[in-house]
Order: sequence, then C-alpha cells, then structure tokens
Amino acid sequence: MDALNQNEQRELQTRMEKKQIKEFMTMYSKLVQNCFDACVNDFTSKSLHTREENCVMRCMDKHQKASERVSLRFQEQNAALMQSGQLPGR
Repeated sequence: MDALNQNEQRELQTRMEKKQIKEFMTMYSKLVQNCFDACVNDFTSKSLHTREENCVMRCMDKHQKASERVSLRFQEQNAALMQSGQLPGR
C-alpha cells in the first residue's frame, strides 16, 4: 500500500470494508437459512414452537462457537508463522 497515494489508500480501504461487510452478510444469511431449514418445519402457526425455538438457539450457538474456535486457531497459526518468519508477503 506504500505505492498508493492517500486518496488511493482511502479508496482501497473503503472497498475492503465494503467487501468485508458483504461477506459477513452473506455468511450470516446462510447461517440463518441453514438453522431455519434444520429447525423450522411447522408452518401452521405464526410463532415458533418451543422445540423449534430451542433448536434455532442451539444451531446459532453451535455455529458461533465453531466460528470463534476457527478464529482462535487462525490467530494461533498466524502468530506461529510470524514468529518463525514464514508469514507470506513479508
């Protein structure tokens, strides 16, 4: 990014932020769809039944914990690569 002028750096940063938001929203939408498909199967009522609501909560919790674990492992791997000097692009 050193080769870019200040305006180009701002533009690149803005594009990266928009891409991250789009990726997050896509991931979130897929998660909601997966949990809905797995848990909600009775459409005779406007509201969720207790069983469905509990299933959705467990599903969301499971995915959140998995995401946190993946993030932690990624951070550990990144730190190990930085310590060994093997981080790509450096």
